[in-house]
Amino acid sequence: MELATVGTARRWGMLAASTAAQAAGAVALHGPAFLIPVLHRRGGLSLPAAGLVAAAPTIGVMLSLVAWGLLVDRRGERLALLSGLAAAGACSVAAAWGSGVVWWSAWLVLAGAAAGAANAASGRVVVGWFPVQRRGLAMGIRQMAQPLGVGVAAVTMAPLADAHGVRAALLVPAVAAVLALTAVALVVLDPPRPARTVEHTASPYRGDRTLARVHGVSMLLVVPQFLVWTFGLAWLVDDRGWSAGSAGVLVAVTQVAGALGRIAAGAWSDRVGSRMRPLRWVAVSVVVAMLALGATAAAGWAVAAFLLLVASTVTVADNGLAFTAVAERAGPFWSGRALGIQNTGQFLTASLVPPLAGALVEQLGYAAAFAGAAAFAAVALPLVPVRSEAPLPGARVSRSPAPSR
Repeated sequence: MELATVGTARRWGMLAASTAAQAAGAVALHGPAFLIPVLHRRGGLSLPAAGLVAAAPTIGVMLSLVAWGLLVDRRGERLALLSGLAAAGACSVAAAWGSGVVWWSAWLVLAGAAAGAANAASGRVVVGWFPVQRRGLAMGIRQMAQPLGVGVAAVTMAPLADAHGVRAALLVPAVAAVLALTAVALVVLDPPRPARTVEHTASPYRGDRTLARVHGVSMLLVVPQFLVWTFGLAWLVDDRGWSAGSAGVLVAVTQVAGALGRIAAGAWSDRVGSRMRPLRWVAVSVVVAMLALGATAAAGWAVAAFLLLVASTVTVADNGLAFTAVAERAGPFWSGRALGIQNTGQFLTASLVPPLAGALVEQLGYAAAFAGAAAFAAVALPLVPVRSEAPLPGARVSRSPAPSR
């Protein structure tokens, strides 16, 4: 099937279904972070131990992403999405069926591994069905699924855990997976691919460091992103005295803002004909936002809650840019594996953030952890491969010089 044979409505329907799949994956992966206050206060777990439970899904997805990418490259996007969502829903139900840290952690690892299918396949659906001149915008919309999924988890799982316990909250990812599975089954088709050639099947990593640099930048920028995601609600409850419900609403608002920021970043990249120049400016914004959040949190100023919203918005804006750049650079026969490597690096970093940041918070406080995360974005700045990026075909490219390293 060719790109032109699918109508606009079907193409946007597939974007919506892919976004729903990614959102369901985000609920499964990041929702357990909102159980930390209950696990810590009522369950008697230390913050590092509660953070380890929250990190269990990211451990699972980290171990599965390259395998899902290989399946997508070999068998197609639709099969990966359907099987992954079904397994994620089943594992979430199993997690809710029992109790205890070992039980929850084991099933959350498996749920995270299954949810990795959405990370590997849903972006490929968007890249495959949208032309390059609209791909940044479309991918920005798809990437907004992650903060929206986190927002859904914040307004559902946090209050449910507070009112009815951890087991009730763990049913939310199962419901999300079933809804997304239905949408994918109804509308998603495997995108067209060109005939295989030596050029298409050759490794895009051979003799070219561009993809490796994008992977490295994304790993560094994950640290501030997951810090505010994992401990933003706990900071509001523990340090600011907010209720779990009120804190969950604010976190949900920050995720909506982050989703809109991803769309804006994607549209900006289409307009300027570059994914890397906007990525570099996002890194600059993360440095400023995290330093400001840390300073105001240390001072106890009320504006710190607003800066949590700002930080949550800018720390997620890089994901769609990097994801699109990796898919475009790797090509149709390597992008599944390249995106798997991209997300594996991100989730490897993300799985370390909750327990290590929890230990840092216990020793130095939330403000120091927020400010310290700015250093990771500062290290990422000179690594963004602006000069090695080719202009996008048909895009309106700015002719102003852009310094790079």
